[in-house]
Amino acid sequence: MRIAEHIAALDEEGARLAEAADRAGLDAPVPTCPGWQVRDLLRHVSGVHRWATGHVITGRRQPYSTREEAEFFAAVEDDELLDWFREGHRALVDTLAAADESVECWTFLPAPSPLAFWARRQAHETAVHRADAESAVSTVPSWAPSFAADGIDELLNGFFGRPGGLLVADPPVSMALVPTDIDAGWTLSIEPAGRRLVAGEMPAQLTVVGPASELYLLLWNRSGPERLELRGDAAVLDLWRAKATITWK
Repeated sequence: MRIAEHIAALDEEGARLAEAADRAGLDAPVPTCPGWQVRDLLRHVSGVHRWATGHVITGRRQPYSTREEAEFFAAVEDDELLDWFREGHRALVDTLAAADESVECWTFLPAPSPLAFWARRQAHETAVHRADAESAVSTVPSWAPSFAADGIDELLNGFFGRPGGLLVADPPVSMALVPTDIDAGWTLSIEPAGRRLVAGEMPAQLTVVGPASELYLLLWNRSGPERLELRGDAAVLDLWRAKATITWK
């Protein structure tokens, strides 16, 4: 996907997140984020939006300190929270849209450029949390296959392409992901010292087949496999659910 497409997706996903949050109400629990209410979700995502904007708009080359980060997440009163979210989201969209493609700033995943990184990362950050907001009103979002496949690729090649982390297995296990609505696929081997990813469907202990949007939700641990076809050892998915977690640090 191009930078402009990611920015457009970010714009739409933020608007839909706000709409779902408004329907649910601030006190509503968020089933996909146990222990959170909608207010917690809005505070988190808006803080992330402001944090991302800060890197791009200042051209900052180093990550913010914990003390500096806290300023982006400063609480507002409940009656201001939804507007605060919308303002932060709009500022991020506008900052990315206005940024020069040669802008230099800190990033934390491989990308063609810092602008490409932040546009992609914030599009998927917001889309996944839109799913959280929709879970508060018992609905499940769906995305275009190209966007969902892009998000799967970012998760597998980006987050889990980095060394370290809890997602390891001894003996090794493997999982193939086969979307039915786009020409794409991934086979992930989870090994004692890390992970190996190859493009396409290869023989694996578990093969998961279904629409890219459903695979996207499954891999981000936002839904179960009920709307997907599992071929092979479903225990591999249990390992994924237990160890494939992305948390704010």
